[in-house]
Amino acid sequence: MPAQLYDKEQILDACLVVFARHGYEKTSTVMLAEAAGISRALIFHHFKSKKELYLSVLDRCFETGRIKMGFDNLLEHRDFFEAKEKFTIIKFNYYKKNSDLYKVVSEAFFATPDDLKENIKEKYGALIANKDKEWKCLFEKVPLREDVDRGQAFKLVMLILDYFDNKYLSDLAEDNNLDETYLQSFLDERNSFLAMIRYGVQRSSPIGMP
Repeated sequence: MPAQLYDKEQILDACLVVFARHGYEKTSTVMLAEAAGISRALIFHHFKSKKELYLSVLDRCFETGRIKMGFDNLLEHRDFFEAKEKFTIIKFNYYKKNSDLYKVVSEAFFATPDDLKENIKEKYGALIANKDKEWKCLFEKVPLREDVDRGQAFKLVMLILDYFDNKYLSDLAEDNNLDETYLQSFLDERNSFLAMIRYGVQRSSPIGMP
């Protein structure tokens, strides 16, 4: 058997495509072995179970995405909203070019199979919480009115951002050919909602008026 068929990273790349196409529950170890071009015995030599293989694929997705999207560098920005917009553009373009990776990540975190819920919570809960903490630290630089609770303001802004992120990614799942015009329209709509939060929605009443 050729040496490259034993390469662990190539096995993970081949299995990523299968998991993306069929989902975790409908994917069998036979399908994974066939895609990787190796025997089921060799699959289990590298990975003890389908679950372990799936989590290894997910680890690879995270590590590859973290490096190529440059999340750490974006947090060096001084402006929270500028950093969020830049990261959004980078993330969505990256997922568009890597649709299989997006499908696996999307299933893992938005339609988590019952068999994986505890594993994913244990494995990635702290990582996600730490990322949110880093965004919160960057939000500390945003000037707020004295009567505004910073923690509540952060939660409100993140609710809006998460809503639009999920909306875009849902649209991308249905149509992988979304163009730059769509992306710009999406950003314009999202920014208009953020502007309402940042600058208020109620017109100030003239003095003496209720």
